[in-house]
Amino acid sequence: MSTILDGKAIAARIRQQVAERAGKLAMRGITPCVAVILVGENPASEVYVRNKERACQEAGIAFRLTRLPASAVETEILEAIRGLNADPAVHGVLVQLPLPGHINENRCIDAIDAAKDVDGFHPWNAGLVARGEAVLAPCTPLGVMRLLAESGIPVAGKHAVVVGRGAVGRPLADMLVRADATVTVCHSKTVDLAAHTREAELLFACAGVPRMIKADMVRPGAVVVDVGIHRADDGKLCGDVDFDAVRQVAGAITPVPGGIGPMTVVMLLANTVQAAGG
Repeated sequence: MSTILDGKAIAARIRQQVAERAGKLAMRGITPCVAVILVGENPASEVYVRNKERACQEAGIAFRLTRLPASAVETEILEAIRGLNADPAVHGVLVQLPLPGHINENRCIDAIDAAKDVDGFHPWNAGLVARGEAVLAPCTPLGVMRLLAESGIPVAGKHAVVVGRGAVGRPLADMLVRADATVTVCHSKTVDLAAHTREAELLFACAGVPRMIKADMVRPGAVVVDVGIHRADDGKLCGDVDFDAVRQVAGAITPVPGGIGPMTVVMLLANTVQAAGG
């Protein structure tokens, strides 16, 4: 039976550290503040935003929410972003994704001041991640790397396989390379995916496909990090990994929920405090 990597407990410890940093800023008259733009009424987005607001409150970070209807046009979103960019009391700005289909997400992300891009999605920050110089790195891959470090799991010299080349997989692969892992990136066009995943000492599932990683795809004793989150047919949350089966094979594994999700949120807090100068 594998060790469960408790992201919730690790995130709680980091949140306390972030709160201490926020407290030091407060002594200088600075209250770190993150502003979220929420467009429409996507139920999952509503949950994510509430979680972020609660986490900010626990860490002493101010939270602002700008709500726009699903019918909002792109110019309205861009205007809201420009206003937050110009507000010196706001240190972090993010647009909750996904946006309605008629909105160009990239144009909205590109409009955020890179120095306030606490989600780490702006092209400027993405480029710095690739160079290993990121000031504000994407929260989920940053949370993955922090979870490994806090759990005492070595990365240097290990063979890491990343399944997924999207907004999480690409920067995560860059971070793993910078941490001296040997990295293989797999995706929907990979031939014989299982042959690659079975070679992984560190396996990262971020393809967005529920329970796609099965027990026979995992090397015995491997560390398995599940970045996915889905609502299964039975109403329960699950990830990209078939958790119950894979935990019988893996050496260590993250659960869903309670794994990378809390780490993503606490990295948002850390980025906000960093953007505020703490």
